[in-house]
Amino acid sequence: MSKELTVARIRKVNILAGILHLTQMAAVLALSSDFALPVTATYMSGPPGSSFAPSVILFSTPVGLTVALFLGLSALFHFIVASPQFFARYSAGLSAQRNYFRWVEYSISSSVMIVLIAQVTGIADITALISIFGVNASMILFGWLQEKYETPGNGGWLPFIFGCITGIVPWIALAFYVLSIGGVSDTTAPAFVYGIVFTIFIFFNSFALVQWVQYKKVGKWSNYLRGERTYITLSLVAKSALAWQIFANTLIP
Repeated sequence: MSKELTVARIRKVNILAGILHLTQMAAVLALSSDFALPVTATYMSGPPGSSFAPSVILFSTPVGLTVALFLGLSALFHFIVASPQFFARYSAGLSAQRNYFRWVEYSISSSVMIVLIAQVTGIADITALISIFGVNASMILFGWLQEKYETPGNGGWLPFIFGCITGIVPWIALAFYVLSIGGVSDTTAPAFVYGIVFTIFIFFNSFALVQWVQYKKVGKWSNYLRGERTYITLSLVAKSALAWQIFANTLIP
């Protein structure tokens, strides 16, 4: 018989997840190369639509540090909610079927992840990357609004629906580059890029599925703590999958 799922157990799960994220962050920093991806801008050199100056590289994003950033953010927030200073607030939120800490962390860490994936697919323009970050963060914040204004089983879905609409936009942008839509015949992404996009797309959508079954109160998912534990597990697995796929294909010295 499985043990009863309690807030105390969720606290232990957070501590374990924090340790695993932190360990992976340290490993990536210790083992990765200095590989970086460019962030570019293209400016007009004449009237609108007439001519453009050659693209300039504004700066380059160190991929190892970017991977360490989203792993470190998750570790930090897991330790925050498990700490004596914040655990009471976290516990009270879970009792009210809310976890605002989660949405704050996801809005940053998952947006860093999707921007990194965009760069790996070949998207380099700074305005595109800023937009992808902002749209993804908006998707997460709609999840926050779903928890703030709706309760499981009450039938309210508007924030969730808006979040799903918003959340698909970055993936449409990525599809253009991964599939070389409109590109010349010899343009194609490396196989590992397809793997990254496919696996992380599945994981990102799994978070939406968890919230859906929570708010539908499907079976054991009527227990909010089950969803919380699943969010923690999914976050760890998704970030680990992206980190080590990136490491294996771009960061090995």
